[in-house]
Amino acid sequence: MKAVLIAGPTASGKSALALVLAEKYGGVIVNADSMQVYRDLRIITARPSLDEEARAPHRLYGHVDAAENYSVGRWCVDVQATLAEAERAGRMAIVVGGTGLYFKALTQGLAAVPPTPAEIRVAVRARLAANGAQSLHAELQQRDPAMAVRLKPGDGVRVARALEVFEATGRSLAEWQRDGMPGILKPEHAVKIFLMPDRAELHRRIDARFDVMLGAGALDEVRALDARGLDPLLPAMKAHGVPWLRRYLRGEITLETVAVGAKQDTRRYTKRQLTWFRNQMPGWMRAAPEEAAQAALELISAL
Repeated sequence: MKAVLIAGPTASGKSALALVLAEKYGGVIVNADSMQVYRDLRIITARPSLDEEARAPHRLYGHVDAAENYSVGRWCVDVQATLAEAERAGRMAIVVGGTGLYFKALTQGLAAVPPTPAEIRVAVRARLAANGAQSLHAELQQRDPAMAVRLKPGDGVRVARALEVFEATGRSLAEWQRDGMPGILKPEHAVKIFLMPDRAELHRRIDARFDVMLGAGALDEVRALDARGLDPLLPAMKAHGVPWLRRYLRGEITLETVAVGAKQDTRRYTKRQLTWFRNQMPGWMRAAPEEAAQAALELISAL
């Protein structure tokens, strides 16, 4: 099947471009953002609004509960079914988001790691919370030295993941990654666009968007999430802005401090996104947001 892939840093205008193309071609917009999958986080993750969703079909947005640890492997299963549905309906799939690993898995494949039983995941995360990342890394060195040498002792999330896989399967995550599974979409069948705003303009957009989020009810959204008492290590609990707003709700910091910290975190994240795509995803067309629509139309016509 043919598809359009739209990636780029946070706040670069990806969703707006996807909507333009979806309306022009009768396409379906498919989410490739690891935080916009959570139904609890419409505002703080800048998910498409209800009005935008009414203008074109949207898939894989807000379909996962915040209590779940959604993975790229699960996304691959979900997106494969979604792309097949679009193809049967004769609709162009427009896959849009900022999670580079999703796009890499879509076009290049992914390690076929089996699901981790919940009881193992809970037990490992409990040890992480109680003893810290360094202690868990020392445990990993004893049990799976091949993965321990790849991971920083302070990277608690990845160290925990490696231990979970080893406990669940008896095999190193390195072995699973080596064996792998094929990509879902052939890269030559897709238009691949990476939005590259001017850095100063991108920072302006990030700052303005967070202010809009606060005005639109992001604090109430995080208050409702916080009231659920979920594991703070869950992905949804670490979405940009969520930890800062949770600290505000506990009375630890001011709302002004929240805004400064959340905006700074997001700017740093966009820098990592740009670096990752530059190193991991060659062959994508880079385009300024104001030029991307015309460039996309030309590429689509040549498919």
